[in-house]
Amino acid sequence: QVQLVESGGGLVQTGGSLRLSCAASGRTFSSYTMGWFRQAPGKERDFVAVINWSGARRDYADSVKGRFTISRDNAKNTVYLQMNSLKPEDTAVYYCAARSYYGGNYDPPSFGSWGQGTQVLVSS
Repeated sequence: QVQLVESGGGLVQTGGSLRLSCAASGRTFSSYTMGWFRQAPGKERDFVAVINWSGARRDYADSVKGRFTISRDNAKNTVYLQMNSLKPEDTAVYYCAARSYYGGNYDPPSFGSWGQGTQVLVSS
């Protein structure tokens, strides 16, 4: 298990940018695949992006491809989500999560560690 704490959410206008951070505790952070998910009010938690342990492999939901970038700094035990060209439909609570493997389905139950979430609100 790894403990995760997200930060960087806030209010931004349509077309703006935000960078979310997720700080992890524990000496094994570099071994984890890290993911970002989001959940809008009344909706299920959806996959946004994932990155493997080294950062060499990444995958994105179709809805964010070309606008969002996931990255990680293993020396800082941190994973990031750079969000550009934000839209009102990106409004949600964003969560980071960790699991031990990359690939397959990125369904939320397959991730064993979660942060508390950070709110992103995009105004029109």
